[in-house]
Amino acid sequence: MTIYDIGLWVVTGLTAFATVLPQSRLSHGFVRSADFPRQQLLALAIALICGALWLRPEGWGWMVGVLAACVVLHAFYIGRYLPIWHSQSVRPGADEAVEPAHTVSIIAANVKKSNRDFGKLVEVARAVDADIVTALETDQAWLDGLKPLHEIYPHVMTRPHDNGYGMAVYSRYPLEAAAFRDVVVEKVPSLRARVTLPGGRQFRLYVVHPEPPVPYLSTEGRDAELGAIGIEAHDDPLPAIVTGDLNDVAWSVTTKRFQNVSGLLDPRVGRGFYNTFSARMPLMRWPLDHLFHDPVFRLVEMKRLADIGSDHFPMYFKLLLTPHDASDSLPDEPCAEELEEVEEMIDRERNSGREAIGSHWEDDA
Repeated sequence: MTIYDIGLWVVTGLTAFATVLPQSRLSHGFVRSADFPRQQLLALAIALICGALWLRPEGWGWMVGVLAACVVLHAFYIGRYLPIWHSQSVRPGADEAVEPAHTVSIIAANVKKSNRDFGKLVEVARAVDADIVTALETDQAWLDGLKPLHEIYPHVMTRPHDNGYGMAVYSRYPLEAAAFRDVVVEKVPSLRARVTLPGGRQFRLYVVHPEPPVPYLSTEGRDAELGAIGIEAHDDPLPAIVTGDLNDVAWSVTTKRFQNVSGLLDPRVGRGFYNTFSARMPLMRWPLDHLFHDPVFRLVEMKRLADIGSDHFPMYFKLLLTPHDASDSLPDEPCAEELEEVEEMIDRERNSGREAIGSHWEDDA
């Protein structure tokens, strides 16, 4: 066996390991981080198959078989985000007029705390003219820099933090019964508010930014927060929108469990990846900034917005709120074991008393 054969087998083995690792439901960063690069691993597996067929290393038939299995598994997870798949969210029907009185448009933006180009988000918000702008990782300097948005949005909720978990929401419509809550981990806030559209229809808005996965730490904080918000949105008497940087990819075990628990739809399914992170590394991008919605909403528009100097691109969503449910495909119903697993994680994390992950990452940035 030549050195080239050994090299191909080593890379094939690593690709196979990274492919099967996220099949585990273990809530640990080393495992859950492997959820992210399925697009990149799929491309790598295809390239390795081509290399094996060209170079014919020793045992190349087995190599091609292993890599083909990796391709199939990755395609199973990410294929439903391609336009060839049936969607979850549906477009407005012919009898559902897209009237401003019943629509809401939202910008979901992670600004990156150390980014100081405040004006770019202001420019994007003005250009898009969304009804609601959410800005994550905001400290006091960001709130000062975004003051021009007060001219457009009379209703503002802010919770500045220096730990990378600050949050600000700017709205054209009143944010009623609005409150920031540390749902699971202290100083990791989320917003819950009731929004009434001009036509009188109401919905519940949840803005979230749970902790990121770190290879050497548990992800139970993130997973528990998503589970808690999912349960709350499911039980809410109002139709819900959950938006923010979930620090998780759309196809992961954790996000799938969130959808099962909440019953909310992902407008990306059947339409595209809309990768938002990392804005700085084109070959390493994943969909981390999300919006999930109740089936009474129809998707009018969705697009990735211009660079704002952050490591995330902002996302724009426009939805029509209707009186009736509609969907081409609903999430699975959660089983009793799944709900019990989520509730146990929530209890453990609420009683942990630990500091939020990454609280000091950008102190010197």
